[in-house]
Amino acid sequence: MPHLQVDLNRTLTRVQKIAVAARFKQLFAQVMQTGTDHIAVSIREHGTYNLDIGRAKDHERGIALINSDIRLGRSMIQRRDLAVGFIDILEELLDIPREQVYVTLTEHKGEDFHLTERYLASWSEGEDPLGGEGEG
Repeated sequence: MPHLQVDLNRTLTRVQKIAVAARFKQLFAQVMQTGTDHIAVSIREHGTYNLDIGRAKDHERGIALINSDIRLGRSMIQRRDLAVGFIDILEELLDIPREQVYVTLTEHKGEDFHLTERYLASWSEGEDPLGGEGEG
C-alpha cells in the first residue's frame, strides 16, 4: 500500500487537492504496474517559509517535499520515472518550479503494508495487490 506524502509551503483549494491526489495515484499505477485501490495520498500544507530546499530561489512560487513509501522490487527506471512524474505534475498543476521539488522514495517489504483484512505480499510484476497472498 504505497503512501504518497506531499508537503507543500502553500494552501491548496479543494479542487487542487483532488487533482493532485488523483494524478499521483494515476501516475503511480501506470509506472509501478498496479491498481489504485490501495494507494494512499497525504497532502500537508505549511506556511511559505516553513519548508526549504537549499537551491530554492523563490519560496513564494512553492516548495514541495514528497516522500513515497513503496514496496521493494521496482526497478531504478520505474523509481526515477515516478519521481520525475511527481515533479511534472506539481509543475503542471501548481506551477511549482521543478528545482523546488524534492522526492524521496522509501522502500519496504510488502508485509510492512497493512489493510484491515490483511497485509500485502511483496511486489511482483502484473500482481493484484489486493488479491493473492498476505495474511488475515
